[in-house]
Amino acid sequence: MKHPYNHQLYSYWIERRGERPAPERAEIEPGAIRRILGDSFILSCEAGEDHLFRVAGTRLCALFGRELRGQPFSSIWDQQSADEVHDLVAIAADEAVGVAAGAQARTADEVPCNFEILLLPLAHRGTIGARMLGLIVAIERPYWLGIWPARPLRLGVIQYLGPERGDVPPAPRVPKRRILTVIDGGRM
Repeated sequence: MKHPYNHQLYSYWIERRGERPAPERAEIEPGAIRRILGDSFILSCEAGEDHLFRVAGTRLCALFGRELRGQPFSSIWDQQSADEVHDLVAIAADEAVGVAAGAQARTADEVPCNFEILLLPLAHRGTIGARMLGLIVAIERPYWLGIWPARPLRLGVIQYLGPERGDVPPAPRVPKRRILTVIDGGRM
C-alpha cells in the first residue's frame, strides 16, 4: 500500500476490529473517515449473489460517470478482471483478511490513471464478511475526473493483508521538502 488514504482506512479498521476477525458494520463511523469518504464504498456480500455497492462515495461515482449504489461491483472491472475480483472479495470475506491491489483505468481517449484498491471485511449482524469496506483511490488525482468517465478498471498486483493482530503495513516514506539554499561564491 502506497497511498496514505489506504493506510488511514486500514489503521482505522484495525482499531475498530480489536481482537476480533473483523469489526461490525455498525461500528464504522463516517465522521472518523470523512476525509476519505468520497473514495470509499461498502459492498454487500451475500452468499450466492453478486457483490453489490450499498454505498459509494462521490469521487468514486464521478470516476465512472454514474451512481454506483445498487450496481454490481463487477460492473467497474473489465471482463478479464471481473472474475478475479469476485474471487478476491470472496477470499477476503471468507478468510477475514484485507486485500490491497493495484488497478488501472483509462478514458475513452486512452488517458491512463493508476489506482490503489483496499478491501476490508466487516461483520454484519454477526456474520463476518457479509459486508466489505473498500477504497479506490488514484495514485495521482487525474485531471479528467468528473469530466470523462473511466473505462472499467484492470486489476494489477494483489497483496493480502495478514490476519495477525496489529499487522499494519509500513507507511509510505514521504520525501523531505527540498529547500533552495543560495551559497555566496564571492566575486570573480
